[in-house]
Amino acid sequence: MSAASAAQSMKSPEAFRTISEVACELDVPQHVLRFWETRFTQVRPVKRAGGRRYYRPDDIDLLRGIRSLLYSDGYTIKGVQKLLREQGVKYVAELGRNGLTARTRSRAAAVDAREARLGRAAVLPIRQANEEPKAPENGALREPDRVKLELLLAELLQMKARLRAARERLRL
Repeated sequence: MSAASAAQSMKSPEAFRTISEVACELDVPQHVLRFWETRFTQVRPVKRAGGRRYYRPDDIDLLRGIRSLLYSDGYTIKGVQKLLREQGVKYVAELGRNGLTARTRSRAAAVDAREARLGRAAVLPIRQANEEPKAPENGALREPDRVKLELLLAELLQMKARLRAARERLRL
């Protein structure tokens, strides 16, 4: 375990993080975080004497969202800048906080809207005990079910990361 990850696991979730801790958590080099500060004016870590950066939890969520958009969704820097202008910092930070990609989130919103238009709740249907699950003819999942499963998977992965961090804290 690196010194940054060891220090991070001992801190409370609300504690400020150094650039090395954030770089380790997001799996990006420190120079990338510094570069993102120049391209995304919304990223503003607290700077102490000597220029040392300290990132708040909200900063980390925003950076996690930016990372997801750039690395997972294939956005360009200009695309993320536009998304930040149009949707706002809270939207991108929420992507980072929930571990969702923008693509999954927009598909989920489209599914919810379609379900609402049809007058159905956007929840997984409850089957009777004797009822067999119905799949499309080709064996693929229906789009609403697939999106819901992707959201559940993202939530489970986030919980797994929290459990791993808790286990690391207990080992120390």
